[in-house]
Amino acid sequence: MVLSFVFIAFLLFGCTQVERDNPYDPEGINYNPDLAETSSSSVEPPPSSSSSETPNSSSDDVPSSSSIEPSSSSDLPSSSSVAFSSSSVMSSSSSSIAPSSNSYVDCTGFDPEAQVEHYGQMKKQFCDERDGKRYVYVTIGTGGTAQTWMAENLNFDATGSKCYNNLASNCEIYGRLYNWDTAMNNSASSTTVPSGVRGVCPDGWHLPSQAEWDVMTAHIGGTSTDAKKLKATNGWNDRNDGTSGNGTDDYGFSALPGGDGSSNGFFGIAGDIGNWWSTSESERDDYDDLVYFRYMNYHRDGTGWGNGSKSILYSVRCLQD
Repeated sequence: MVLSFVFIAFLLFGCTQVERDNPYDPEGINYNPDLAETSSSSVEPPPSSSSSETPNSSSDDVPSSSSIEPSSSSDLPSSSSVAFSSSSVMSSSSSSIAPSSNSYVDCTGFDPEAQVEHYGQMKKQFCDERDGKRYVYVTIGTGGTAQTWMAENLNFDATGSKCYNNLASNCEIYGRLYNWDTAMNNSASSTTVPSGVRGVCPDGWHLPSQAEWDVMTAHIGGTSTDAKKLKATNGWNDRNDGTSGNGTDDYGFSALPGGDGSSNGFFGIAGDIGNWWSTSESERDDYDDLVYFRYMNYHRDGTGWGNGSKSILYSVRCLQD
């Protein structure tokens, strides 16, 4: 009995170390010396933490399962590690989150010119011919670099994808979570604009590269305030000081904190953090299984780039070809 307990504990510890190593720990595989020093920032500082406990409503801002690299702003993640939680960490306002328009089986009768209300804004939709799901979309930017983005997360039931906490109701809110290989449909990494990788996206849409995410950030004023402008007006947990963690949703992107999941069946940080895959593998040479992902959290106004293990489950936003 004792030996069995020790063996199980060893396995759990091993999984946590592989997928959740602290980038501030010099002994860790994901140690990043660039993050060892904090810098001054106009962005609200993260809440302090002295432990590696399972996140709760005041959890660390570091997207789980990853080593974080700072964006072009001085928006640095907290130094504590975050463990997966098997419990749902949901926003107190999650009941008011607009569900995805996914109660269809095909595109019969779909009107591409019709608009629907989504987070208080009228938006057009497109129909995914694979399963009949409708997705709202918005155009961000002007001129030759304007981009048309899905205004909700992908909810295509690809093999290996999951709903947060394995609850279908969470898929209706946050879309599905995908590991990188599934999101890419086993395509090769891309850093170009456009990425050229359809991946798991519907026909006519593709998975964005890191550079394409950065194009959007440039359109809306930089990384110090882009998360606030992109986050939905409800659905995010409050900050530690009691102020709202929601955004202004200036561009109708309506980003939500869908959390993440692991290949072992654990889920965490919904309500606090949203993570979205890019097609671009990390440039770090000390660990060959990392990919750049865009993240936003409840207590910062800016976005950041993280290095995520390919086996972790993150959200997907598609970009029109």
